Amino acid sequence: MIDARAADPQTTVPGEMKVDSALTETRMEARAEALNEATPEAMSTALAAPAAWEGTLPDAPPSLNDARLYCERLARSHYENFPVATLLLPKALRPHFYSVYAYCRWADDLGDEIGDPQRSLWLLDRWEEELRACYRGQARHPVFVALAETVKQREIPFEPFLDLITAFRQDQIKTRYQTFDELLGYCRYSANPVGRLVLYVCGYRDPELQRLSDFTCTALQLANFWQDVRRDYDIGRIYMPLEAMARHGYSEADLAVHRCNPNFVALLRHLVDRTWELFRQGLPLVARIDWRLAADIELFSRGGMEILRLIERQNYDVLSRRPRLRKPQMLMLGASVLAGRLWPRRWRR
Repeated sequence: MIDARAADPQTTVPGEMKVDSALTETRMEARAEALNEATPEAMSTALAAPAAWEGTLPDAPPSLNDARLYCERLARSHYENFPVATLLLPKALRPHFYSVYAYCRWADDLGDEIGDPQRSLWLLDRWEEELRACYRGQARHPVFVALAETVKQREIPFEPFLDLITAFRQDQIKTRYQTFDELLGYCRYSANPVGRLVLYVCGYRDPELQRLSDFTCTALQLANFWQDVRRDYDIGRIYMPLEAMARHGYSEADLAVHRCNPNFVALLRHLVDRTWELFRQGLPLVARIDWRLAADIELFSRGGMEILRLIERQNYDVLSRRPRLRKPQMLMLGASVLAGRLWPRRWRR
């Protein structure tokens, strides 16, 4: 899953974010500089980084080749989201994956990297306007110029793209979730559309496959939440359901001082167990799709499950140390998935 949520510590109170402006400006400048290097010279540098975007569009759209190059370079600059298994996918599909990724990355950054909820909402409105223009064949932003070709060739409906914008808008105005079901409702917009877009790009439209994908995507989103409890609170958000917190006797005041006590351990164990069940419900998906796509999905799934294992090994203390996969662990996961997908087929030939 895409994870571009801000990681810098910030002072927060319920319902609002107070952002250190100097810190935000530094982060924006760094992103702009990195992405300027990945932007074709034919396009305006004002479009280089989502966090630096002013909501403006070029007078004339870039060529399809330039737009695709922009999306590819953007995707490759975030290599952690494109595991080696992606190279197994048919070459003809890769530009479509790059354009979908670029759309998701931009929308995510417009929601999380701006530092001002009202400005994020305004920019997300501009992003939706360009999405609608894309479906009318009138796109001017390079991401949408490339995406228009993907939408046309792969026959992707409008709704999954709009659902993601809905989630990023919700992040600006809603920072607490009362129940687990309410949190699942958020994941229906923030996570599940990504899996459905991947299936559409690969030519799958079966509602049952979409349902299985939803389990996996929701589980990945939740694993990310439990991994980032402290970081999310530092930017004003709590994804642990308030009802579950109250039932386990853990308060927001406890969280504010990063108190990991037996109540917190019991709370997170409960949430991790529910996430394991969602991963299990989504597992049948990999047996019902092309083995090359299955390798990618299995790698992401196993990465999420490994995060849950790391949380368990830390005895659920994610407040003093953030559990994360190291590069050697990711390489081992990738190698094991590829071996499992490639070798049995070779021996059967």
